[in-house]
Amino acid sequence: MNKVFDIILKPRTGLVKLVESLSIGQLNEVPPGFNNNIIWNVGHLVATQQGICYKRAGLDLKIDESIFLAYKAESRPERFIDKNEAENVCGLLISTIEQFEIDYNNNLFTNYTPWTTRYGVELSNIDQVINFLPFHEGLHFGTIGAMKRLIG
Repeated sequence: MNKVFDIILKPRTGLVKLVESLSIGQLNEVPPGFNNNIIWNVGHLVATQQGICYKRAGLDLKIDESIFLAYKAESRPERFIDKNEAENVCGLLISTIEQFEIDYNNNLFTNYTPWTTRYGVELSNIDQVINFLPFHEGLHFGTIGAMKRLIG
């Protein structure tokens, strides 16, 4: 595995273990002061990676469109996520990065549309996106950690 993909995958693997230790109720609980929950944040990591890597390169998503829409930026938890969907989302957390590495190594991201993130970071190609992903994921890992402390 390419080191940069390992840097993304290892924390995601740890996040899956953390999530597995929580009840479905805890995953769905929106702590005071937040507008989303732990499972939304997990799904958001999947949806964001798919959107900024595949969609912006004009490629088909590797996840179901309904998952993308439920967890993309500016969405919010609108329903209780059952155990099956939570397990699916957690599985996607790993499988999408494994597939991303395969697709990257097969040079599928040659038609990337440049854009500027809400943080003012200009991303012009897939290599810049790969370098940006750990920053974005770190923000949400921190949020998940804070939520976990609040829900017990």
